[in-house]
Amino acid sequence: MENLRGLLPSASRLILFEAAARHLNFSRAAKELGVSQAAVSQAVRALEDDLGVQLFLRVHRAVELTDPGERLFIDVSTGMGRIQRTVEDIRQKSRDASVTIAASSAFASMWMLPRLERFREDLPNIDLRIQTSVRDLDLVNEPVPLAVRGGRPEDWPQYHAAPIASEVITAVASPAFIERNDIDDSLETLARQRLIWLDEPVRTALDWPQWFAAGGFTLPRQARKLVINDYVLVIQAVLAGQGVALGWRHLIEPQIAAGLLQPVTSHVVHTGAAFYVVWPRTRELNPRARAVRDWLIADGERGEGQRQA
Repeated sequence: MENLRGLLPSASRLILFEAAARHLNFSRAAKELGVSQAAVSQAVRALEDDLGVQLFLRVHRAVELTDPGERLFIDVSTGMGRIQRTVEDIRQKSRDASVTIAASSAFASMWMLPRLERFREDLPNIDLRIQTSVRDLDLVNEPVPLAVRGGRPEDWPQYHAAPIASEVITAVASPAFIERNDIDDSLETLARQRLIWLDEPVRTALDWPQWFAAGGFTLPRQARKLVINDYVLVIQAVLAGQGVALGWRHLIEPQIAAGLLQPVTSHVVHTGAAFYVVWPRTRELNPRARAVRDWLIADGERGEGQRQA
């Protein structure tokens, strides 16, 4: 093969030519690349001399590509585009040892944060980033590989989904609140207590009337309530003895195990839904993201086994 350095034109001339051909305007090409119009003109002229053909037709206040110019532009722009994408991909993979997970603030603070020490022990070479929002992030159009969502896989046909925890909901209060209000196991007694409601602006969740209905009881409309739009604050209010809240078991198990929260009745609702780690079907996960996904799945399976034991 003939020596490429002697065969190919200067890379800088090809870059200037590509911009001029794309804009069909030397001034705009110069502005984009931060050089003078004269530099673009000189580079194009030198490239034409080197190739022995005319690449542009210069008409009044405009330029047009000749047939050889069109052929060269197509190949140069295609090759430069591929090189740029490859370089960006290599740079990103070489400098980014982090993996981002999108999740609700409740999952991030109550499920993920207590497990961070174990995560670091199991995956010491991965920096985890947790991105919270009030709505589920569209991973297909965002540079985030993984998310945690509650629901059913058929709700997200554009995603792969693997379960982390079943949705199991019980009513909980602080032990002091239960003792102070003499709460027994009946739903009727519970309905007379101050109930703390979660009223999130976007995500939907099972509410008190639905929870009572699953136990065959209709919650009276005049039931006392405290309404909060963030689940972390809901649980903080329960811990402070402000009332009774619905507890998602996979989130509140540490507080129950520590004796800070206590189920107030034996009534428990299994919704049939679950919480899943999801990732887009449209792109492959890199090795670090796959490792985080697998860790989430394994830890979820461990938690499910402990709940069933």
